[in-house]
Amino acid sequence: MSQLRTSVYIDGFNLYYGQLKGTSYKWLNLLELCRSYLDETKNIIVKIKYFTARVKSRPGDPDQSVRQHAYLRALQTLPDMEIIYGHFLSHVVSMPLADGTGYVNVVKTEEKKSDVNIAVHMLNDAYRDVYDLAVLVSNDSDLSEPLRIVTQEMNKKVGILNPHKKTSNELAKYAIFQKKIRSGALATCQFPFEINDQHGIIRKPQSW
Repeated sequence: MSQLRTSVYIDGFNLYYGQLKGTSYKWLNLLELCRSYLDETKNIIVKIKYFTARVKSRPGDPDQSVRQHAYLRALQTLPDMEIIYGHFLSHVVSMPLADGTGYVNVVKTEEKKSDVNIAVHMLNDAYRDVYDLAVLVSNDSDLSEPLRIVTQEMNKKVGILNPHKKTSNELAKYAIFQKKIRSGALATCQFPFEINDQHGIIRKPQSW
């Protein structure tokens, strides 16, 4: 049986909040992670698309954007890797205090466009016949409709690598497989402490 041309679509923030936040696995080599879950005798990875947004440092964490910049540079050393950016939208909202004594104004930050970008790229790549199998790294049920179109109307296959405990039923019904990303795989799929690119040495952030 010939190998399936496989494109991987990674929801960066879904992966981060599902598996990486609070761990020592943030220096993650996404190509090696994909290879660890996709049998190379059955799949040939033709593209990995990573969807994220550039963070802005905050007073309590002034190095946040520096760490992210280092990681994005590391990702760009991987073959067939593309980073697609959304953006953050911040605004002040009034939230009730837990004890019910009043309200407090807080800055609420939301990441925008990644789910739309994933849908558009997955559908466009299917239309262009870039892949036989699309692998989604996310558990966002908002992506169920593009999965339906890809599978039922464009005759492509879909698989899911899930960063969360249980795969959304809305996504699972279109997938030929669902695999949970586990900490053991994250631990073995880390970049080296130092990586070289055309601009010099990239080092793993100390706090990671």
